[in-house]
Amino acid sequence: MKQEIKQNGETIVESDDNISIPIIFNNLTGKNSKDNKDYQAYIKYTAIPMMGFQYGKIECWENGILTRTGYITKLLLIT
Repeated sequence: MKQEIKQNGETIVESDDNISIPIIFNNLTGKNSKDNKDYQAYIKYTAIPMMGFQYGKIECWENGILTRTGYITKLLLIT
């Protein structure tokens, strides 16, 4: 199964291993972060400069079907 994370209609990362994309998506949206400091470090030092993401809406796609949406934010809102 082809999985992708898109931003502004452009595929930023993709994989067919069925594991990487859900983990990366959760990292980008803060679901895997315990606090704002860890999340912001990941976004600032990995997601933006190394992966090519920007702050804003992202989408998770599986085989051409939109499955989830989320946001890369400057502040992690822990609920």
